[in-house]
Amino acid sequence: MNNKKYFTLGFVSVVVMISLLFSTSFASDEKNQSEKDASRLESLAKFTKVLSIVERYNVDKLTIEELMDKAMSGMLGNIDAHSSYLDTKKFKNMQVSTKGEFGGLGITVGIRDGALTVISPIDGTPADKAGLEAGDIILKIDDKSSLNMTIDEAVSHMRGKVGDPIELAIVRKSETRPLTIHIIRDIIKIDSVYAKQIGKDILYIRVASFDRKVVKDVKKAIKKYSHDKGIVLDLRNNPGGLLDQAVGLVDLFVNNGVIVSQKGRDKSDEKKYKASSSKTLTSLPLVVLINAGSASASEIVSGSLQDHKRAVIIGENTFGKGSVQLVLPVTDEEAIKLTIARYYLPSGRTIQAVGVKPDIEVASGEVKNYDNNFSIKEADLKKHLEGELEKIAPNDKKKDEKKKDDKIITKEDLRKDIQLKEAVDILKALIIMKG
Repeated sequence: MNNKKYFTLGFVSVVVMISLLFSTSFASDEKNQSEKDASRLESLAKFTKVLSIVERYNVDKLTIEELMDKAMSGMLGNIDAHSSYLDTKKFKNMQVSTKGEFGGLGITVGIRDGALTVISPIDGTPADKAGLEAGDIILKIDDKSSLNMTIDEAVSHMRGKVGDPIELAIVRKSETRPLTIHIIRDIIKIDSVYAKQIGKDILYIRVASFDRKVVKDVKKAIKKYSHDKGIVLDLRNNPGGLLDQAVGLVDLFVNNGVIVSQKGRDKSDEKKYKASSSKTLTSLPLVVLINAGSASASEIVSGSLQDHKRAVIIGENTFGKGSVQLVLPVTDEEAIKLTIARYYLPSGRTIQAVGVKPDIEVASGEVKNYDNNFSIKEADLKKHLEGELEKIAPNDKKKDEKKKDDKIITKEDLRKDIQLKEAVDILKALIIMKG
């Protein structure tokens, strides 16, 4: 009886909704509007009938509330990879993740070609330390197959108590067979921005994700190292974040013009975010690093700087997420996440499913060194003239040695990262050209 009561209430709600729809619909062409209304009525009647049949005949006894939750989840999940219905548990998980500290693995995932794919591991997190890479396809989470799993379901499975182990079965392009990655869940704390020095003239700024403090922290770094002559902005494995921070970051380097446009279904929904000369902080030569783990906000930054010809973009093609999601509450404990618009770069090109192509493509890896053991130098000659360093007493040499500074990127560090080395070499050339 209870179920029938809920069904009756649900049906009455649908009828009331249809009545409101008719009463608030105004169109210049009454015939077309009437046909549209009739079509909507037929569709809603069909949905109500299916709901009634499933409630009555399904082998498992499900309440109207459970059926409606499944219906809404299925509807939103079939719209696109990023829209979803957030029930009480999922809504709470989403709220926890936006606070910047939570228990989990430290990866951002997306759906690419129907497969659950790692967009990027976050620097210093358990996933990063365990060796997960951007582009890895997750086949299983513990014993659960990821086939037909939504992003929210995947995130829910991967989150858990701090200290609890998890096992991911992944496929990686460079490997011939699936890999098993063991990870221990931990508190995920994200340091979004950090800066280092490269030589005497170059500032290296790493932006790991776009949280609320990105623009503020990047400003601090640029002002602190104001004597530098060029900047390397590293957006590799940056899964994105807040749009206003992406816009604000571009504005630090660009004087005027459109930074990014947001276009929805109607022209009235279009928004243009423009640069302001009052917010521009520096005109120093700029090189930006990107890869397949760069997504969303990091694609807006790199693509916009590329269109403005303000930076040289180096690395690999980005992930290709150029859509806007909005979380719309349904009740105090439930919400829907809905794709409402797409992003477009200043030139009018889209990011969605295309990504940003670098100006100079450089694959990741180390710099290969070929030592020539047969070469002879001045120091190898029997009676060579002593250089100044050779004249220093052993004790003085020890005093001259310095401890490795974690705020300095050394030549040895550059040899381990060919993309960064290429960025530095190109930036040095830009600095020379600028004079």
